[in-house]
Amino acid sequence: MLFDSHAHYNDERFNNDRDEILSSMSENNVGLILNSCSSLDEIDDIFAICKKYPFVYASVGIHPHEAENVTEKDMDSLIEYSKQPFVKAIGEIGLDYYYDFSPRETQQKWFARQVDIARELNMPVVIHDRDAHKDTMDILRTHNIKEIGGVFHCYAGSVEMAREILDWGMYIAFGGTLTFKKSVRPVEVAKYVPLDRIVIETDSPYLTPEPNRGKRNSSLYIHYVAEKLAEIKGLSVDEIEQATFENAKKCFNIGD
Repeated sequence: MLFDSHAHYNDERFNNDRDEILSSMSENNVGLILNSCSSLDEIDDIFAICKKYPFVYASVGIHPHEAENVTEKDMDSLIEYSKQPFVKAIGEIGLDYYYDFSPRETQQKWFARQVDIARELNMPVVIHDRDAHKDTMDILRTHNIKEIGGVFHCYAGSVEMAREILDWGMYIAFGGTLTFKKSVRPVEVAKYVPLDRIVIETDSPYLTPEPNRGKRNSSLYIHYVAEKLAEIKGLSVDEIEQATFENAKKCFNIGD
């Protein structure tokens, strides 16, 4: 079975067929999904999905794009939302210097605050890092990420950066970008990272893997990521599926 460790089924692009897609997961070898949160405005929709589909878990957090209007009251709400039994992580949180939709200092402030909350709650984090490697790593280092761990979503850093992330006890996630024809760095990193520290994801509806690039993504395409990873690692697809499934369960503290 496959575990899609990062998806966004609350996205409006699933409004017309969300139930049809999610109802088909079991017959398509997808056993578990973690639906990641970007804004507290999404919480009601995400929680409704988790309650309807017990194989869907959630993370709660505020994406750097939304950081500009965050308040400490939002942090109180985040703590309350985290108490739901299907909430397994704080995220996705981090920094995004590619779009800079929120001022960088503001992104840094609320990223650090959410890491601290995750530590207080003893929950793993789901990290978003786009063109902000140094500051992301500095904040995680300073705020003792080793104490809780988590996963780097859609990892785009170097092998050297991955080495420190692994030293912190974190996992590294690979998704559709691993399958792209001109993806050099993700393949290099995937070769380096031990199999017991890898999880796979779709980031649905984004980052659709080859051969469906350009279409809306869903967990029904995650097998392409597993197949590419098997090719890179010189292992069977079954070995990749089993390892990444168990890794994601361990990362998010999901029992049998």
